[in-house]
Amino acid sequence: MTPAELQVAVRDSVRSAAARRGAADLDIADRDVVLERPRSREHGDWASTVAMRVAKRIGVPPRDLAGELAADLTGLPGVKGVEVAGPGFINITLEAASAGALAARIVAEGEAYGRGDALAGVRTNLEFVSANPTGPIHLGGTRWAAVGDSLARMLEAEGAEVVREYYFNDHGAQIDRYSASLLAAAFGEPAPEDGYGGDYIREIAERVVAEYDGDLTALPREEAREVFRARGVDLMFTEIKQSLHEFGVDFDVYFHENDLYTSGAVERAIARLTELGHMYEADGALWLRTTEFGDDRDRVVVKSNGESAYIAGDIAYYLDKRERGADRAIIMLGADHHGYIGRLMAVVAAFGDTPHEHLEILIGQMVNLVRDGSPVRMSKRAGTVVTLEDLVEAVGVDAARYTLVRSSVDSALDVDLDLISRRTNDNPVYYVQYAHARTRSVARNAATTGVTREDEGVDAFDPSLLTDPTESELLGVLEQFPSTVARAAALREPHRVARYLEQVAGAYHRWYDSCRVIPLADQPIEPVHRTRLVLNEALGQVLRNGLGLLGVSAPERM
Repeated sequence: MTPAELQVAVRDSVRSAAARRGAADLDIADRDVVLERPRSREHGDWASTVAMRVAKRIGVPPRDLAGELAADLTGLPGVKGVEVAGPGFINITLEAASAGALAARIVAEGEAYGRGDALAGVRTNLEFVSANPTGPIHLGGTRWAAVGDSLARMLEAEGAEVVREYYFNDHGAQIDRYSASLLAAAFGEPAPEDGYGGDYIREIAERVVAEYDGDLTALPREEAREVFRARGVDLMFTEIKQSLHEFGVDFDVYFHENDLYTSGAVERAIARLTELGHMYEADGALWLRTTEFGDDRDRVVVKSNGESAYIAGDIAYYLDKRERGADRAIIMLGADHHGYIGRLMAVVAAFGDTPHEHLEILIGQMVNLVRDGSPVRMSKRAGTVVTLEDLVEAVGVDAARYTLVRSSVDSALDVDLDLISRRTNDNPVYYVQYAHARTRSVARNAATTGVTREDEGVDAFDPSLLTDPTESELLGVLEQFPSTVARAAALREPHRVARYLEQVAGAYHRWYDSCRVIPLADQPIEPVHRTRLVLNEALGQVLRNGLGLLGVSAPERM
């Protein structure tokens, strides 16, 4: 019996109990019939609090209702026993064959196991990283690269149509400072007071000079600056894209901020809001009446000198995403952007959309590197920040991605370079990857000793043989993979999958220490060995699927 089938059976039993008391039309919601894994396996395979949730509505004491439900469920195929505990808890134990059948199902579904359809057809625009093209990606952007790409994979696993988007900030003061910094480096001058430093500025300036057809230093200063602006930004952004690609992150759309102004998108967005009655003029400026939608103050959209305020681009960009077909737009921002939430949600409401539904903003906290117990502060190339390349050079792509994803983005993260470089079980990524490599080693050794999934051409899998307590624990953990992925996608929390994989690895290592897939040299091959081989394959499949959602490899050997 699958968890879904068991949940339906519990719901039907509750409805029958309600009907016996004249409440046949009682509404039983999904949240009322939640099945959970007990903390202690001694309490069975599944536990439910449904009796305590609905007893009052039915008009019966919770424990009495629990007893009725237990009696109904006890006779079901695949159910070994049902017990009532405490004020009305229902603990359900499945027959070994019913629980063990999950292993064959996982193997049969392969890469599809863990995928769902909760977000089927939902067109989602996911914008992440979006670092200014004025320098290498720092650790904050690297964290968003790992988390954003993993989130995109999980949304897709739940059926969403995801567009990965990078917002290319090529309009504004930061580009002016960047081009001025390149110009100064090329002319052998100190960097501007508010400019950018680091070896990368000198390297890009030298490339612009070398690739320019002519003598750049002979041009008028402003003309030379425009060359550095155009070519310097292109070189930096090309480098950013290459770094992200090598990190396993690619985007479907690279959206240029400047296009919002050259295409007339800003004017169209202002016109739409004007039609809706949310724009007004005051003090020579054009304002958006955001206070009507929860903002702390109205916002200037066009300044009195005719220049567009920063929010003008945000307004146009949101509308553009919606017009391109996004049902939901998700933007991932750094901790210093927390103040943007109120004004952007007001913009959403002004367009007639629903804040936090049509637009979601995820805020991530800072990342710090630690080595030998001390902070790592300096980059070899960027001068003042640690970059994506620095982290990858130190620990590799897999360790970097896994480590950045396994913690909630709501909290600051200290990355211990010593820890994640170790090939020991206290290193989480090694612990999980080693579990997968061990499943492959078991499979290879089984093949060489004649343990196969078939016995004389017949499928020899017998789930009733999976009776060891470690097998029950392992099957219970494997069953939770689909719900873990669904929850991680719904809550925008990819770290849930990483922490789950660590649970899987722990359960597998305990099973490996207790149960043999390959018989001892003086023992014959028995059905239990072939059955355990299927469980081993199921475990490997779940680890591969989960690591794939994190963009981390599942090695065959370690």
